[in-house]
Amino acid sequence: MGFDFDHTLGIDNKLERVAFLRLLEDACARGGRCIGTLAEEIVRIDGLLAEQRSGAFTIEQAVERFVRDRGTRRPIPFVERYKRIALEMVDWFVVPQPGVREMLVELRSRAIPCAILTNGWSPLQQRKARRVEFDGPVVVSSDIGAQKPQPQAFAALAQELGIAPEDVAYVGDAPEADVAGALRAGLQGIWFDAEGVTYPPDLPRPSAVIHNLTELAALV
Repeated sequence: MGFDFDHTLGIDNKLERVAFLRLLEDACARGGRCIGTLAEEIVRIDGLLAEQRSGAFTIEQAVERFVRDRGTRRPIPFVERYKRIALEMVDWFVVPQPGVREMLVELRSRAIPCAILTNGWSPLQQRKARRVEFDGPVVVSSDIGAQKPQPQAFAALAQELGIAPEDVAYVGDAPEADVAGALRAGLQGIWFDAEGVTYPPDLPRPSAVIHNLTELAALV
């Protein structure tokens, strides 16, 4: 069994956006400057994070670009500062999805191997996983050099589990990155629809749909 993390096992409440805003405060205190209003900065930060998560550049490069654009000449100390801020925020910002702990206990009791496959950077994603008491392997895109929905990412998950792809079910909330990506890579794709939204009609249909994580045990 494979899992997405963000908006599947837990909600991080825009943790990385807030970490960048804290970094902006630090940069301005050291001679940097804001680019426009705070609302405009939030839009820019969200765009920067979206590019980084798509694989355009690393989180280190994202931080360096951010502080340089705001007039700071020595970006390296800000990279470590950003990572420290983000990691320290996990316990306060990340909220476990309802039913996640009960589901994990049930899967453990049935000796079902589980791993997380998530886009992001280490060790932030590992720390988020521990926050919801997930104690299995965490496969992070920054470590494997592949992002969901790339087939290589799902192949890395199957390899981590030691199971043939067709025998792995992947659970996630994102129809394209999680469900369609898993199906195209030869896995089963289970859509976690916690918000009652419409599944895009142009994507491959999910193997199953759940609305609460506790429903998962009945499928395996």
